[in-house]
Amino acid sequence: MSAAQAKIDARTRLLDAAMHVIRAQGYAATSVDDICREAGLSKGAFFHHFESKDDLAVAAAGHFSEMAVRLFAGAPYRELADPLDRLRGYIDFRTAILEGPIAEFTCLLGTMVQEAYDTYLGVNIADIAKDVAAAKALYAPDAEWSAESLAAYTQAVLQGAFILAKAKGGPAIARDCVAHLRRYIEQLFDRPTRKKEE
Repeated sequence: MSAAQAKIDARTRLLDAAMHVIRAQGYAATSVDDICREAGLSKGAFFHHFESKDDLAVAAAGHFSEMAVRLFAGAPYRELADPLDRLRGYIDFRTAILEGPIAEFTCLLGTMVQEAYDTYLGVNIADIAKDVAAAKALYAPDAEWSAESLAAYTQAVLQGAFILAKAKGGPAIARDCVAHLRRYIEQLFDRPTRKKEE
């Protein structure tokens, strides 16, 4: 192996280690020592490639994105001719990769963002679950899903919508996501259509 290849390999090992450790224990709880230990490299090697943990985190986010692009570009659903089959195949593909330790399938960026919102999200989900449970009792008592799972889903959509709005620099994409969420919720509850007063 050439010196140039060894340098690339060490950097890649550090990036891979950062992805694994941060997704497993969170960004704040991850130290440079943890990353070096996971990569099997010295701190000297770390600081040869990165100025700081923050510098590594930015590079790891790009590394994670490149890995995700490759993963989805080669996914089997891409070969399906019918667009609805591709959409269903995408959902099935996402479901199939939800295996093993959480750190193996979660998003690196989501993990880092989540740390700032853990307490807020837990309280919000619990609060929303109360209304979901009451609506379920009235309009969908035999549904197999739980109030807590639907409350969590609403927050997953909303938080994802906020991230997209930030990335796109405006609220339009978030509004579209929330509109889809509302349509989905309307389909879950069998409430009779109210007749307009004449």
